[in-house]
Amino acid sequence: MAGHSKWANIKRQKARVDAVKGATFARISRAIIVAARSGVPDPAGNFQLRTAIEKAKAAGIPNENIDRAIAKGAGKLSGDELEAIRYEGYGAGGVAVIVEALTDNRNRTAADLRAAFSKRGGNLGETGCVGWMFAQRGVVTVTGKPLGKGRFEAIEEDALLEACLEGGAESYELIELEDVPAAEVLTDANSLESLAQVLKEQGYSVAQAELRWIPNNSVEVTDPDQARSLLRLMDALEELDDVQSATANFEMSEDLMALSMV
Repeated sequence: MAGHSKWANIKRQKARVDAVKGATFARISRAIIVAARSGVPDPAGNFQLRTAIEKAKAAGIPNENIDRAIAKGAGKLSGDELEAIRYEGYGAGGVAVIVEALTDNRNRTAADLRAAFSKRGGNLGETGCVGWMFAQRGVVTVTGKPLGKGRFEAIEEDALLEACLEGGAESYELIELEDVPAAEVLTDANSLESLAQVLKEQGYSVAQAELRWIPNNSVEVTDPDQARSLLRLMDALEELDDVQSATANFEMSEDLMALSMV
């Protein structure tokens, strides 16, 4: 069962802790606004909103900020009208990149993205130019049962497999989430909520449930200059306020990654 998101793996390996960044707060708050606007502004009846709120709490966003974002989405507070847009492009060496953004000014966002790509050996393409290389899947990240004091049970693979089969999962991958044994479980996009519920009922702690673009095939990067350009591009994209997520179809060795980050 192969890795689900090469860039997600790379971010974990880089051990970037950006939950305290203002850009992360803004990104998650926008996701809450859009989720509240697209469905009922009640997390009990809106899975997208519920998962966005859980992500916000995990990032340390204050409850009053969460409540304000929900109120904006529900139309109770004035705010900019946000639009969800998917952008596609190429990184160094023709690597495929998909960017999901929430913006109140698509001209500004497109200009920022175009600059980020061009300055790092890539180019922003037309919609659909690389989308066919990816499929949108639901990904549930779980840890073992919490034992208290920041400790969690180890994940027993046979039990996880049984839970995955019951929940209709397609595959899973054992990972480490901030030094805690965890697993990423992959499913069809329409089954994300039901899978997350089954895993919770089986005693797993659901750290995150999200839709993610998964590359159908990955490109192995071996050239240090290309690796450096790609890592800098992904960092630059994720630092843009309007960007919600950025996914690419490349992978590289940990040694090359360490060398490229110098």
